[in-house]
Order: sequence, then C-alpha cells, then structure tokens
Amino acid sequence: MKIVELDGYAANPGDLSWDAMKALGEFVLYDRTAPEDVVQRAKDADIILVNKVNVTKEVIEQLPKLKYIGVLATGYNVVDIAAAKEHGIVVSNIPAYSTDSVAQMTFAHILNMTNRIEHYAQLNREGRWSQNPDFCYWDTPLPEISGKVLGIVGLGNIGCKVARIAKDFGMDVFAFTSKNSADLPEGIQKTTLDGLFAVSDILSLHCPLTPDTYELINKDALKKMKKGALLVNTGRGQLVNEADVAAALKCGHLGGYGADVMCIEPPSADNPLFSQPNAFITPHIAWATKEARSRLLEVCVENVKAFIEGHPQNVVNK
Repeated sequence: MKIVELDGYAANPGDLSWDAMKALGEFVLYDRTAPEDVVQRAKDADIILVNKVNVTKEVIEQLPKLKYIGVLATGYNVVDIAAAKEHGIVVSNIPAYSTDSVAQMTFAHILNMTNRIEHYAQLNREGRWSQNPDFCYWDTPLPEISGKVLGIVGLGNIGCKVARIAKDFGMDVFAFTSKNSADLPEGIQKTTLDGLFAVSDILSLHCPLTPDTYELINKDALKKMKKGALLVNTGRGQLVNEADVAAALKCGHLGGYGADVMCIEPPSADNPLFSQPNAFITPHIAWATKEARSRLLEVCVENVKAFIEGHPQNVVNK
C-alpha cells in the first residue's frame, strides 16, 4: 500500500514520530500541498491522509487508484463525501481526540476576558505596578464567573466537558441541543436558542458547522444577547458573522469575543475583528496540544491499519 500524507506539518511539525505509519506501507510525507499539486502527488496512492487539503470531486475523479482517505481531524468537510462514496473510497476521521484540549482553550478564553491576565502582565512589563502608589491596581472590570450563566450551543463531547468544568466553577449551565432533556447530564437546563441568547452571561459555541448553523451568530442574534455578554467560539469560524460581531464589540453591546477559529484561515490582515480591543483571537491551536496531537496520530494509524485489515473504523461515508 502506498500511503501519502499531503499536509503533515500542522499535526506533526517534528516533535512526534511517523514510524508507526511507515510500518504499514510505502509512506510519503509532504508538509504542505498546494491545491494544484494534490493530484500529481496523490496519483499513485492507495491511501491519502489530509488535514486541511481539499479533496474535491474533481480531485477524486483523477485518482483511480485511491481506496481510502484519512482525515486528521474530527471535521471532514474538506472531503467530498458523496463523491468518495460514489467511487468506493472509504473516508474516516479522528473523533474526540481533542476534547480536553478544546475545553481547556474555551476556559482560557473565558478567563482571559474576565481576568485579563495578558493585559496586566504587559502593563507590569512596562512598569505600571512598580510605579503604583498602592499595593494593587486594576483598570478593567473583574467579574467572578461563579453564579454566572454559561450558555452552550451543542452538547457533544466538548460541549459536555465544558459544561462539567463550568459547574465546578459554580456557574449555571443552559444549553441549546438536539438531545432530550431527560438525557442531559445533571445540572444542565435545556432551552431554545432565543432563550439561550437571553439568559447567557457567556455564550460558548460547540456545534458542528452545517447549513443550519452557518452564521448562527449574526446581527439579529447578537441583539438578543445581554448587553456586555461574552462570546466564545472554539468550534468553527463560520458559526459567526465576523463583521456583525465586530460591530457589536465596537458599539459595546458585546463585552468580548474569544475565538480560536476564523471564517478564513489564515485570516486577512484587515479583518474587522483585529481592530477591536475586546476581540481575542488565537490561531486555531485549541486542538494542537502535544497530548492531543499524539492521540490524533495514534488513531490515524489505527484507522489505516483497520482499513488495510479489512475492517475500517471511524468511517464517515458508510
């Protein structure tokens, strides 16, 4: 079997090993692959592995030897699933490998917006505390999150983990979810989407990107949120309309936006969020802890091995 990894650098920039994958067949590694190079590099492959490389219908139709596509992520929208199925190609993903890491980043954003650690650390580097007449100072609100309402959109693995952490912080947790109320973990109250907007002091997005959730947070939704509420997006960039979020920050209706994802990645330098001081953007790294990436590669190897042995797992196009 010839296995071609088309964009391996993000998952493994060199601190992990590909040896387990090399043991499964002829392995060719590319750190990055431009769209125009995908077919040429994958033309002799039985198996291709991708993270963000788009495998379109047009690409699939030019790869007659291809039998399997392994997506090194949970989301698999980079692959034309229908075209792969039509050509008898198995597609698998890596579920739940980054749950703890993404939940950690969610609260990193929440605590950054409430406690402003980076703000005070930078002021102190510039001598602000050293020059202060009192033993302490603060120039931002310092809210306590205990007793606040955390609204969660989507109660999958990550949403449930975030809810558990929030309960440990003493927060009240409400959720918009397709799950029945009777099936929710204890302490989580189900509500409508409009109800969630109305009650949330902090709103956190953990739903998949679908036609129904595309730009779920837009001008109309933001108007329904509490003045000064905080918004966190560690899901997908296109869950929000970024221009609308920037406008809500600018007028002060939205108190802060913490995001690890953007609609276009890498983003344009003139994205309106970058000019808003209460927008805090990290570069899509919630998934990228070494522990999570190690799990990612382990499951990727297990997926490929299972396919070669004739019992594919984590298949998303059955």
